[in-house]
Amino acid sequence: MTAPTAERPKRFSMIREFHLADWFTLGNAVCGVGALFSAMTYLENGNRQHVYYAAALVLAALIFDVLDGRVARWRQKSSAMGRELDSLADVISFGVAPAVLAYACGMQGGWDRIVLAYFVACGVSRLARYNVTAETLSGDDGKVKYFEGTPIPTSIALVALLALVAALGAVRESLWFGHWQLAGWRLHPLVLLFALSGSLMISRIRIPKF
Repeated sequence: MTAPTAERPKRFSMIREFHLADWFTLGNAVCGVGALFSAMTYLENGNRQHVYYAAALVLAALIFDVLDGRVARWRQKSSAMGRELDSLADVISFGVAPAVLAYACGMQGGWDRIVLAYFVACGVSRLARYNVTAETLSGDDGKVKYFEGTPIPTSIALVALLALVAALGAVRESLWFGHWQLAGWRLHPLVLLFALSGSLMISRIRIPKF
């Protein structure tokens, strides 16, 4: 008697398993990548218009991020994969993209790089903590009542600030507050806002989730 052969998976089986909300999450990720491209283009040609493009794309990523949650609740369909997709997209759009945009705008000193790397690491840690504690934090209805630490999309405020800085021409060597020379490395005081944002993400303060 021959053993039954395993059924071959259908083509594009992973994509077939996506829920509608997952496509909005991918839109978030695509916008984040677009923001990175715009930031790198600004580094290359110095046209401040690309800073605005980057900021607009991060805003679009935020809209997709809000919509994917609303669509998931509307259709009452969510999955572990969707949650992981959401975290990975958020790392790109609200962690890496703001940090790279800050670098492009002039925060390029040695201490600046450490602070921006710290900011991204805090964002990654914040999302990982949420993923592993979501079930613990959820109430009887299965919904998470509050966030521990500020959500990573709050970095949109930093992106808006960078867009304002660019609009006023205060980029690169003209960054607000200038720079300090510490132990041979430069530190732009403006980058400390990223240190503050990252620290708030990994804090234990409770933010109600609406």
